[in-house]
Amino acid sequence: MATKMNGKMKVKYNRVSTIQQTGDRFGIDTDQYDLILFDKISGTIPFKERPKGKELVNLVEQGLVKELVTEEFSRLGRNTGDVISTLEWLEENGINVTVRNIGLQSRPNNKKNPIWKMISSVMSSLYEMELENIKERTATGRMVYVQKGGKLGRPTNTNESDKKFLDKEKTKEIIRWLNKGRTIREISSHTNSSNKTIIKARRIGEKYGMINANYTSSDKSGAQQVA
Repeated sequence: MATKMNGKMKVKYNRVSTIQQTGDRFGIDTDQYDLILFDKISGTIPFKERPKGKELVNLVEQGLVKELVTEEFSRLGRNTGDVISTLEWLEENGINVTVRNIGLQSRPNNKKNPIWKMISSVMSSLYEMELENIKERTATGRMVYVQKGGKLGRPTNTNESDKKFLDKEKTKEIIRWLNKGRTIREISSHTNSSNKTIIKARRIGEKYGMINANYTSSDKSGAQQVA
């Protein structure tokens, strides 16, 4: 862990847009930090509403942060207004923001960088524009795909039919227990099935008249049938 500057921390903030992204590309940064914060969230979500963004805000408000390092402006966000608002808030709190990919600092040697505001505004606007271009290319790609006969959404034959579900031995066993008036909790214990599966079996079973009429609404809520 790096030595704290005047008792305050040097913090690295990383962000990726989806849970599928690992953030491995940030591994090339071999600098030492007192704390590394990593959000897996869309850049369109305001910085102060992100889990790790909130954590950083809390640390800054406690006066525990001296420097914030990020790989590029787009890691702070993809909305120009929110990024500029966040940077202004950090400036008001005397935080030196370092953007690694362009080697820019907001307060080098604790002095305000005269070109920081201009460059940060331009770069943030470019990243927001890049996001809009990505959205436009994606929408265009989908439209072309459909025009060529492609189908969007879930592939055909991936939804399980009622018949296929009812033919399962597990479903048959659940229905047998339901017809004995057992509660969902009891059936779950006996069949090692989830509540969701049991409820589905009950719903489809009722649809096809496979559940006894004496299985009352009180039984459905989990109360055991009185013999």
